[in-house]
Amino acid sequence: MRILGIDPGLARVGYGVIDTGDGNQRMLDCGIIRTDPGRSDGERMVEIAADLRQLIRIWRPELAAVEKFFFYRSSNTINVVQARGVVMMTLARFKVPVVEFPPMQIKLAVAGFGHAEKDEVLEAVMRELDLDQPPRPDDAADALAVALTGWFQQ
Repeated sequence: MRILGIDPGLARVGYGVIDTGDGNQRMLDCGIIRTDPGRSDGERMVEIAADLRQLIRIWRPELAAVEKFFFYRSSNTINVVQARGVVMMTLARFKVPVVEFPPMQIKLAVAGFGHAEKDEVLEAVMRELDLDQPPRPDDAADALAVALTGWFQQ
């Protein structure tokens, strides 16, 4: 099964693509969709949708795993939620089934502890995907953790 993991954001959307054939999971791709901070929020969301469409066309995921937004008071909370909506809409447009997980569930699934630190999650991602080098940037590594959670929950 090919799974696309998404760590939503407005400035940067992390993505990670894994393949789970033969009972082993391996990373196919990871990175970020970066939007131009000089553009309006609406234009940035159009960028996210366009880049995500391209990723879907290239990798043809059978499942998307998306991190649920963890609510806290911040000046960018609404923008992140709106960008997440664009992600969800784009996935629906391509009829990609979606599973969603809050951060604590992702940490629990990947690192074995719901309050795991970022470096513990990164180590677990590297171990599960047999990576020699940590995926960069952090948003891409987080998206791989989301994709792995999608796989583990199947």
